[in-house]
Amino acid sequence: MPKIIGADEAVRLIKDNQTVAVMGSGGALNEPTLLLKEIGKHYVKEKSPKNLTLFHACGLGDKDSCGTDALAYEGLVKREIAGYWGMAPKMARLALEEKIEAYNFPQGVAAQMYRAVAANQPGVITKTGLHTFIDPRIEGGRMNKRTTEDLIKVIELNGEEWLWYPAIKFELGLVRGTTADCNGNITCGEEAALLDGCSLAQAVHNCGGTVIAQVKYLSEQKAHPKSVTIPGIYIDYIVVDSEQKQTCETDYSPVLAGDLKSPLDSVPRMDMGPRKIIARRAAKELPEGESVINLGVGMPDGIASVAAEDGYLERLHLTVESGLIGGMPMPGIIFGTSRNPDAMIDMASQFDFYDGGGLDVCFLGMAQADRTGSVNSSKTGRMLTGCGGAINISQNARKVVFCGTFTAKGLEAEVIGGRLKIDREGEIRKFVPYVDQITFSGKYADSVKQPVMYITERAVFELQNGVMTLTEIAPGIDLERDILQQMDFVPRISENLCLMEEDCIIK
Repeated sequence: MPKIIGADEAVRLIKDNQTVAVMGSGGALNEPTLLLKEIGKHYVKEKSPKNLTLFHACGLGDKDSCGTDALAYEGLVKREIAGYWGMAPKMARLALEEKIEAYNFPQGVAAQMYRAVAANQPGVITKTGLHTFIDPRIEGGRMNKRTTEDLIKVIELNGEEWLWYPAIKFELGLVRGTTADCNGNITCGEEAALLDGCSLAQAVHNCGGTVIAQVKYLSEQKAHPKSVTIPGIYIDYIVVDSEQKQTCETDYSPVLAGDLKSPLDSVPRMDMGPRKIIARRAAKELPEGESVINLGVGMPDGIASVAAEDGYLERLHLTVESGLIGGMPMPGIIFGTSRNPDAMIDMASQFDFYDGGGLDVCFLGMAQADRTGSVNSSKTGRMLTGCGGAINISQNARKVVFCGTFTAKGLEAEVIGGRLKIDREGEIRKFVPYVDQITFSGKYADSVKQPVMYITERAVFELQNGVMTLTEIAPGIDLERDILQQMDFVPRISENLCLMEEDCIIK
């Protein structure tokens, strides 16, 4: 059995300047929280380890105290390569203050990187990221001025452009499971996803590095071979955290772990307002039949709520990029988990399916949209969130639906007599001439004839011949006052402009 050590002893194994791969997702899902906190504590006392390079596919943290925010001390981290930054505001602040090198890789690429490294491949070669801020001809995934090295390259294969993300050498890996058996095999009985633990451990092991696993329990019995998610042959050390929680919100929920099915009538109903209007209108774009769907974090997760309320959620095949299939994706900080999932697969395999065009439709959030149909959901002003899985998902889905309020920060609206009334506009305009950062390229979507929609509480747009085109307005909305005067460009107005169906704004 691999050596069982304390968290403080494990941290002393970490050397300055090492590249560290960390498992986990938002809301402390599958996150080795104890180890991360211990690293931070040790640095405060000993100023070691320092100048680390962190690599993680998902966002890590709860927007408060865990995740990479536990490492947000100047000097501890030199460089962070993250799939998502939005769960760790303290670390994002270090990036915005130019105190660390900050990179953003698409979440799927980061997950696939572990497999490429484990197999001694040259890295990940994919079209994911072309013509977005990930493309080295635009920003190269660099999120601040201090970050200058090109980690992504454009190459040509068979006359086509591809992005090459060169392989990374990992010297330390931090993974998590629920139980370690007598042979050090890791099982995930209480976890709410599998994520990338096995491929991460393989990659670090094959780089000659050290793999440390955090678990809640030790078992003297040998685990059933089919339940092992990270074989003990990849693990060097095991740290036990008896207080380990399933997520930052749950000690252990059998519903999230797939051990118990809960009735959907217990799902709280959404109050009528902009969010519910958007969800109801977006739900009309759900395909009929055996279609595969992805709901993004934030505004789109309301679609699952209205589907549960209206009694058809169980007929939908909803997926989450963390590797969950079926059930109801959970909203908020524990996005990445699902109520009543049908299946859990590893995250890289989920992205293989997405990248290959397996999604019939995806619903994603938007912070900005511009006249060409490009969308920014990764960086605006002092808000640094990163792309997460949005680029993999949006570039390869058969249809893309963006969801968001028309303006942001302070928007107030109400429904009176089946008509929408804007009581107060948000301070931030979201429809701008050019987005601050290209998370989704309208020009690229238009070139491949990908259907794209943009749904707000008061208006619906479509990308038609490369131009943002207004196609619907909600009952009660004045075209000039509530739409055109609240945009920083003039959209094309469809000759067939119509009213949004009234059932979108029913109580």
